[in-house]
Amino acid sequence: MTLSPWVIREQVQRALDEDVGSGDITTELVVAPGSKGIGRILARQPGVAAGLALAEMTFFALDEAARFTACLSDGDTVRDGQDLAKVSARMAALLTGERTALNFLQRMSGIATLTRQFVERVRGLSARIAGTRKTAPGLRLVDKYAVQAGGGISHRLGLDDGILIKDNHIAAAGGVKKAVELARLRAPHGMKVQVEVSTLEEVEEAIRAGADWLLLDNMDTATLRKAAALAKGKAMTEASGQVNLDNVREIAETGVQLISVGALTHSAPALDISMEIQTAE
Repeated sequence: MTLSPWVIREQVQRALDEDVGSGDITTELVVAPGSKGIGRILARQPGVAAGLALAEMTFFALDEAARFTACLSDGDTVRDGQDLAKVSARMAALLTGERTALNFLQRMSGIATLTRQFVERVRGLSARIAGTRKTAPGLRLVDKYAVQAGGGISHRLGLDDGILIKDNHIAAAGGVKKAVELARLRAPHGMKVQVEVSTLEEVEEAIRAGADWLLLDNMDTATLRKAAALAKGKAMTEASGQVNLDNVREIAETGVQLISVGALTHSAPALDISMEIQTAE
């Protein structure tokens, strides 16, 4: 997945509109209109960088003559004190755009860093770490991109690009078998049918009904191992629910193919990143 220039511009402009409103009053009052500056963006803790293109676009949106030099790429590890980028622009653009640029970098790098930690915990095993739709409203593409920068993959981008029959769909349809059969009957050609199951009985029912993919919800590792064995060669398996850094490797060792982790996007701590500005001489 990549972020297109259009998506980057749209995300940045919306963020600037929210933050700047009708104008940056403080900067307008205390900064000489023609003054120029240099900004140094640096990490204050180790992690994984993400969001550099959005930071760059932030300053270009405020000053078309801005020059942004990235010191590394999204997905690269960054050390405490290491530069992520340097930018030269009108001083007003640097001051007005500072918070917006850092918000993107801190959030996205935080997501990428947490994702990388999960990915490292399952290194050597076949299970992959996946992000979910538990993203900040309006930042779905940005959050998903950050997961990818950390080495994870996307589960579903939205409701329109995959079938996932969850517990409330099952209740509305009248059972696992009925829900799966209806989905298979009406699904677009080639689209896989995934269903959430929480017991071994539901696993067997879903397989018999023709499910392509099982979301194994909140199962302990012993049950996950049995479910993965039952589904082997018949359906893909994905573990979900209560996954953390302490138990993710044990979950991966059960034989599931995917492990979805909502915390990657709903609970990742922001990476500490700051910007130091000085006048250009």
